[in-house]
Amino acid sequence: MLEINEIFGPTIQGEGKLIGTPSIFIRVGKCNMKCEGFNVEYETPSGIKKCSCDSYYAVDPAFKEQWHRMSCDDIINKVKELKPNYNVDIVITGGEPLLYWQNEEFQSLLEYYIKNGYKITIETNASLNINLNKEYQKKILFSMSVKLSNSLEPLKKRVNIDTLTQILNNTKDSYLKFVIDKKFKIKANEEINSILKQIPKAEVYLMPMGDTAKEINQNSETVIDMAIENGFKYCDRLHIRVWDNKRGV
Repeated sequence: MLEINEIFGPTIQGEGKLIGTPSIFIRVGKCNMKCEGFNVEYETPSGIKKCSCDSYYAVDPAFKEQWHRMSCDDIINKVKELKPNYNVDIVITGGEPLLYWQNEEFQSLLEYYIKNGYKITIETNASLNINLNKEYQKKILFSMSVKLSNSLEPLKKRVNIDTLTQILNNTKDSYLKFVIDKKFKIKANEEINSILKQIPKAEVYLMPMGDTAKEINQNSETVIDMAIENGFKYCDRLHIRVWDNKRGV
């Protein structure tokens, strides 16, 4: 069984290489990081105030009662209920999906969608060890949101050179993306370039930090400048700009 926070769509992919693409999202519960440095303030169901990323409800076990234990077939059937009369992309996000990599139900889900002609994106921090030893796994698009020091997670935990290398060497279009705010530009440059020196050539997207349209606007110009200076690609966060941090869209 898999712990699923929510399944929703069809909507658009809000960020990364496939921004704007009609998609259905499968959001798993659980993460191996807290990313308190992203400063998204929230309150747990018991009333405790905390800070994390904008997907705190899929990260913090305090919300576990809102998650659902689902089999591969349960998930496929739920997606069928939501699917329009054309094939949409399937995005598996979280939390951290790679926590389930060794789970047979998770692998069955991936295999089903790949073999039935769907494009699968896994949104991951790419910090966990995985093996890509099945052909269908090599057809997955890994959108690797590697965390920098502004997440307040330790370097050893957030950067896994072996996993980044394996994914980039074994898949065709997988890429890196980094969340930046205007106060962090110089340090971000140093950290990103340090990572890039240790891995195969990779396509890099920079995104502005923020869980509201106002915050995205405050950081976007600095992030665009940084992308131009380094030959990276800028990527907006359309779901935040349009809906702020509203769930299920």
